[in-house]
Amino acid sequence: MITSKLPNVGTTIFTTMSQLAAQTGAINLSQGFPDFDGPDALREAVTRHVMAGHNQYAPMTGLPALREQVAAKVASLYGRAVDPEAEVTITPGATQAIFCAIQALVGQGDEAIVFDPCYDSYEPSVQLAGGTCIHLPLTLPDFAIDWQRLADAIGPRTRLIVLNTPHNPSGALLRRGDLDRLAALIRDRDIYVLSDEVYEHLVYDGAEHASVLRHEELYRRAFVVSSFGKTYHVTGWKTGYVIAPPALTAELRKIHQYVSFTGVTPLQWALADFMAQQPNHVLELPAFYQAKRDLFCDLLAGSRFGFQRAAGTYFQLADYSAIRPDLDDVAMARWLTQEHGVAAIPISVFYQEPPREARLVRFCFAKREDTLRQAAERLGAI
Repeated sequence: MITSKLPNVGTTIFTTMSQLAAQTGAINLSQGFPDFDGPDALREAVTRHVMAGHNQYAPMTGLPALREQVAAKVASLYGRAVDPEAEVTITPGATQAIFCAIQALVGQGDEAIVFDPCYDSYEPSVQLAGGTCIHLPLTLPDFAIDWQRLADAIGPRTRLIVLNTPHNPSGALLRRGDLDRLAALIRDRDIYVLSDEVYEHLVYDGAEHASVLRHEELYRRAFVVSSFGKTYHVTGWKTGYVIAPPALTAELRKIHQYVSFTGVTPLQWALADFMAQQPNHVLELPAFYQAKRDLFCDLLAGSRFGFQRAAGTYFQLADYSAIRPDLDDVAMARWLTQEHGVAAIPISVFYQEPPREARLVRFCFAKREDTLRQAAERLGAI
């Protein structure tokens, strides 16, 4: 008999809800992917590089041209000069980058602090490394860090603190002051930071993304992870990257080379070309997605759902307590999908211990305008 290393892990809620949406013909606002394609020039570049013969292994660390473009972007947006050779690693997806970073840092008996609700890959990665996750709930309704609770949770076994900003599923943002407080808490301790910033360019209403890359003290002990898939509307390409100081990067690459070794070569060539030719793409993303957020929220304004507009990401939380307070959020997500034709994600799946009072589901607004209008019409009729 096989003894499972992850006995409590089953099929993810994202897969489950997408399957249910397909079975019922519902509009899928559950799983976080666009229903529109990436830029024409980017997709054309893939064909060009495939036909040019760029189909063999890229270097383990990633294509040099792409690492150089990442370094150029980081310098331009965050004012940090990173060495593309020693500090930038291209990975087959941000989730793989997160896994490798955790394996590089966490050992048997170590503790990693995560903030609930949190992305579902963090804890299994920690468990597989022999560590334990300490779950700290973010405060409601603003999804902020409870700093006293964090200070109390830090102990001699604390090895890693995982940040996520802009935050999935809430869309909340960390600010520069939050990073300063974290730095002060761990200044004299052997504790590292993993900063999941895959939605770095999806920040709205004139706010600024508070990247760990901007914070000199934290960056010296951090892995910063991002995603080309989120930025260029090509989530199926499963291509991401991680930036870290040279000593941390060296440890990450020891793991990465035996997990996947490298990412898909022609995709890396295409991304490098597109980043060089259209650097303004990332600057245009906030307005692009804010328009979708505002359309969706404006259409929902007359509904029975309650909400505060997301500050970041392409997710919008909605409170359904005025509609079916008798249903927990998992049942509500199924009810919405099966009875009203719109699939959502229950946020309790992002928690170790979900708050009993919460009646929230998450909708993805990375969709075409007609998709959002149809979904909002169905939700508004409830």
